[in-house]
Parts: sequence; structure tokens; C-alpha cells
Amino acid sequence: MSLEHQAKPALRQQLRERRQHLAPAFRAQAATAAAALAPGLPGWLNTRHIAMYWPGDGELDPLPLADACREQRRALYLPVLAPGKRLLFRRWQVATNLVPNRFGIPEPDADSPHRAAAGMDIIFLPLVGWRRDGYRLGMGGGFYDRTLGGVDRPLRVGLGFDCQEIVGGPAAEPWDVGLDYVLTETALHRCERAASA
Repeated sequence: MSLEHQAKPALRQQLRERRQHLAPAFRAQAATAAAALAPGLPGWLNTRHIAMYWPGDGELDPLPLADACREQRRALYLPVLAPGKRLLFRRWQVATNLVPNRFGIPEPDADSPHRAAAGMDIIFLPLVGWRRDGYRLGMGGGFYDRTLGGVDRPLRVGLGFDCQEIVGGPAAEPWDVGLDYVLTETALHRCERAASA
């Protein structure tokens, strides 16, 4: 569906409603299917440090992927709000104490060690919408854009549903951080940023 003439706030609202209306059974199946496709990412076998997010607002649930990563003894991290509208990534183990941030999203507490974004192998990012060129429409806070701006090392993988794909849509802003891949319930999409690397 072409959404190119919509302003970002209206587009965000439409895409959020679209994912929120997905049936719970489909949602669970999609999360499992996406997790099964993750090993297709380049360098997956040597990946040790992976950042994810805690799901909310109808986002594709990364918890089945987190469980698989733990079974493979990979270190997991969750984003934590930091000054300057940036993110830190704190270690997330099964026994980690999670506390809600100002948005009500669970984060590892201050006792959990943190790792810089540049020290990650892969960062799985939540998204509201995505395009095959690597454009990511987020919630509008700019936290990931500020955190990952100028940082090249981690592979940036958006997690979302097929129904969140944007055809056309808004032009990317200079500060928008592009995605290398988008992982959905049906496919691992290689974006232009990865193709040109």
C-alpha cells in the first residue's frame, strides 16, 4: 500500500493501529517465525553481543529470539534511557532485575553492566514502519538515531511485521539511522545500506 503522501504523525498512527489489530495467535506465530530466520544474518555464528528491546504497543515480540540466543550462550542487552535522549545497553540475564523507565518500559537496573553500542555485534531495533531501502520509522523520540549516529560497527536489524512495510513514504532526514536488514515473519530483507557496504 502506498503511503507516500502522508505526514509522519498520521503514518505512525496508521501503522501502529495496523500492528495492534493483529490477532494474538498470529502475533505469537510471527515472533517464532522471525526468530527462526535470524540465523540467516551474516556472521550469525560468531555473534556474541546482541541488543534487543522489550516489546510493547503491538511490536513484534523478540522474546522467542532472546530465548534462542540464551540457549546459544550469547550475551543479551536491553536499552536503558540515558541523558541527552540517548540509550545505554545493559546486560539482560534471566535473573536481571528489570525496572520500568519513565515510559513504563522495563529496563535492567543500574547494577547490570553496560556495553557501548559500538561494542555490539547486532542491535535489533523496534520500528513502526520500514522500507526496503533501510528507512526506519520509529516512535519519533530519536533515541536510536542519537545513539547510533556515527556508529558503524553493529549490524542494525529492524524487527517488524510485513504489514508495516512502507511503499514510498516520507524522505529520510539527515539524522535518520538506516537499517542493514529487516526481519519479519516471512523473510529477512537485505536493505540498500547493507548491499552497498
